[in-house]
Amino acid sequence: MSKHAFSVFSPVELTSPVVFASPHSGCDYDSVFLQSTVLNAKQIRSSEDAFVDQLFADVPRFGAPLLTANKPRAFLDLNRAVEELDPALIEGVARRGQNPRVASGLGVIPRVVANGRAIYRGKLPQQEAQRRIQKYWHPYHGALQGLMRQAQGRFGHSVLIDCHSMPHEAVATLPARGSVLPEVVLGDRFGASAGATVMDQIEEAFVGAGLRVVRNAPFAGAYITRTYGRPSRGQHAVQVEIDRSLYMNEAKVRPNENFVGFRELMSQVASKISQIRIAEDQAPLAAE
Repeated sequence: MSKHAFSVFSPVELTSPVVFASPHSGCDYDSVFLQSTVLNAKQIRSSEDAFVDQLFADVPRFGAPLLTANKPRAFLDLNRAVEELDPALIEGVARRGQNPRVASGLGVIPRVVANGRAIYRGKLPQQEAQRRIQKYWHPYHGALQGLMRQAQGRFGHSVLIDCHSMPHEAVATLPARGSVLPEVVLGDRFGASAGATVMDQIEEAFVGAGLRVVRNAPFAGAYITRTYGRPSRGQHAVQVEIDRSLYMNEAKVRPNENFVGFRELMSQVASKISQIRIAEDQAPLAAE
């Protein structure tokens, strides 16, 4: 398996201001990490956005880059700030104000996977936490910043599609609209991380593919959308959460019989999103 922090799949020619990224689909579970966890090989993958990178693999064909993480979310969460260290897991970390993500075990170095299952027997040295952050977190975000700057330099604006998946149970408990449940949740932090016309076009791409879409509930976006979404500067970021049951067997962590067809559908969606247009009122403010 690759020892690098990330992979970038670039188009032959950059023709789109959109950057697609998948920070949680990494599956490089090295032997040292696996030996340190109390979970089995299937349990440790329960918080992974398995196969999301494959769903969006055609992105470079549409003139946009695709950035994917190689290390798994259970090892390091790229959608958290480096300061979100869990004192219940990392030795020598002072307890500060109550951060609900960290308190629940979902800091930058996660303490638990899905359903609150503990990853480790005891604590980790702070040196190990910092090693992971330096070796994998910073390079991934450096690459993402570079791709966003490249898009903005070429087109005057940039749009990040932060690609994720959600357990079916995350939407199964939501109040249904009639008798149906959402299949895709788009998060723009309630308008703070993306312009309205940008969000509308992204939603139209998924709805046009026949998918049921809601906004910001139960997922509005986290560190990545908050950090990279600056609409007033022409920088837009939208988190995309897709129901895993649409394309995979969640219990077995493997593609289901719908995978190939759904991947083709996501290719169509990505093609449409790659053609996104920024309205004048969503463009960066001119210098005075």
